[in-house]
Amino acid sequence: MVHVLSSRTLLRPTDPDRSRAFYGTALGLAVYREFGTGPERGTVYFLGGGFLELSGRSDEPPAPGMRLWLQVADVAAAHDELVRAGVEVLRPPVREPWGLVEMWVSDPDRVRIVLVEVPEDHPLRFRA
Repeated sequence: MVHVLSSRTLLRPTDPDRSRAFYGTALGLAVYREFGTGPERGTVYFLGGGFLELSGRSDEPPAPGMRLWLQVADVAAAHDELVRAGVEVLRPPVREPWGLVEMWVSDPDRVRIVLVEVPEDHPLRFRA
């Protein structure tokens, strides 16, 4: 059995500065750490219980099926903040048949990001 101590999602953006502006400024993610120098330096952001690392550069966008799932306390407030920040909203907040309120945005490389609110009455809120 592998004993995992930590984990993070790695993205190799096509334009690192543009992606850092998106994740750091538009989404407002807090920086956990930075390493290296120059435009391809690494930046690791807090993602709740995980991390998102932008480092290096890729000639091609991340895999077409790549998605990020970010839980927020209030998706309607997040929607308003992101619209003000100029983030492309692919779909405004909608309560899904499975009970979560979801909103979709896209990063500069077209990585789709779902922002999710878990309503008070949803089973994910209940703890045994």
